Amino acid sequence: MNPVRTPLLTDLYQLTMVQAYLDAGMTATAVFELFVRKLPPGRNFFVAAGLETVLRTLEDLRFDRDDLEWIRGCGLFRPGFADDLAELRFTGDVHAIPEGTVFFPNEPILRVTAPMPEAQLVESRLVNLVHYQVLAASKAARAVLAAGGKRLIDFGFRRAHGAEAGLLAARASWIAGFDGTATAAAAPLYGIPVFGTMAHSFVQAHASEAAAFEHFAEAFPANAVLLIDTYDTVAAARQVATLAPRLAARGIGIRGVRLDSGDLDALSREVRRVLDEAGLDRTTIFASGNLDEYRVRALVAAGAPIDAFGIGTSLTTSADAPCLDAVYKLQEYAGVARRKRSAGKATWPGRKQVFRMVDRDGGWDHDVVTIEHDIQPGTPLLDLVMADGRRLRPPEPLAASRRRARDQLAALPARLRNLEDAAEPYGVEIAPALAALAQEVDRMTDAAVPPG
Repeated sequence: MNPVRTPLLTDLYQLTMVQAYLDAGMTATAVFELFVRKLPPGRNFFVAAGLETVLRTLEDLRFDRDDLEWIRGCGLFRPGFADDLAELRFTGDVHAIPEGTVFFPNEPILRVTAPMPEAQLVESRLVNLVHYQVLAASKAARAVLAAGGKRLIDFGFRRAHGAEAGLLAARASWIAGFDGTATAAAAPLYGIPVFGTMAHSFVQAHASEAAAFEHFAEAFPANAVLLIDTYDTVAAARQVATLAPRLAARGIGIRGVRLDSGDLDALSREVRRVLDEAGLDRTTIFASGNLDEYRVRALVAAGAPIDAFGIGTSLTTSADAPCLDAVYKLQEYAGVARRKRSAGKATWPGRKQVFRMVDRDGGWDHDVVTIEHDIQPGTPLLDLVMADGRRLRPPEPLAASRRRARDQLAALPARLRNLEDAAEPYGVEIAPALAALAQEVDRMTDAAVPPG
């Protein structure tokens, strides 16, 4: 059993519902949509991410021998249910907003249209994949906006909530505009540039900082970035300045130094002065250590001479907003629109499209959510990407998603680019056609309730 590819990586109730649907012959077409109900505090937008992992999951959907043996032996399901699952594959359609697109609350970013057992079974895993990557990409985008063009590296694998989360955070942050990651596996898996220097343990293992620096520079002559805050940061910078001519005589340059603690503003200024006085004006300063978008913004605004930032824990855990209200809800079954009416959790029924409207100057004005065939004058955001269980085109290169995110963030209205709540949130309107469909569904639902 592959622990991240098995269909058993789901909530048990998905399996119990699938058996009940099959027992009742409820295999007509269902339409589910995935969306986020509301923005967390301090957020003004989301960045779409995770579509490629969703499509791969749907393509690979199948129960292997170990999965089926567990179904047969667990005592929870009827005899023969495992045989039903042995033949199950995803045969439906998927509409989605492309990765890297900025979107807003209550806008469907993924629509699954498939026989009910298939569409229901995949709910938990799809929410799991999309929720986390949207969370990480949206957090990363805030750092990109705060950094003002300075380089950003994902440093968060060790603090991620599991190995898959660490990899997906590297992927999502790259889409959002980070320049690379420290997670080595992201290079062969996703083609993302990887970066790394040394740990304090490397310095401590040597008799002196100078010996550690020289040893590392000799080992990596083309990429010597030295960690200088193990003991005394400014004194270590002076050791780098002293070591540089000796290394240069052997054809080795010191590419950069890294600061990982202390007052990064003050220390970076002192280190920059020491390096510049030694003629190392091209040696960069890289900063890390419990950074987030707020600290990056403050350092950039203060003019700290830091060339790049490593952001770890706050990225992979999205520490200030660790979850989103992402849901996957039934909007149609057997050709009939459906909707949930629970207090505070009501949904809009039917198959929907999102249109982005622009003002006279071409800037984003507002979005309109409407039923699929109610054509609006704006740009439609959802596109058909899978039909009958097969992709309609090859996987989009990650670089294309990254370019889209760059262009989308550049197009954001200025008020939405801040790290605090915008005084005027971006407008998302419900079209009259969709509102009318909701009223019709409510009337049908009420009429079907037996008189009490």
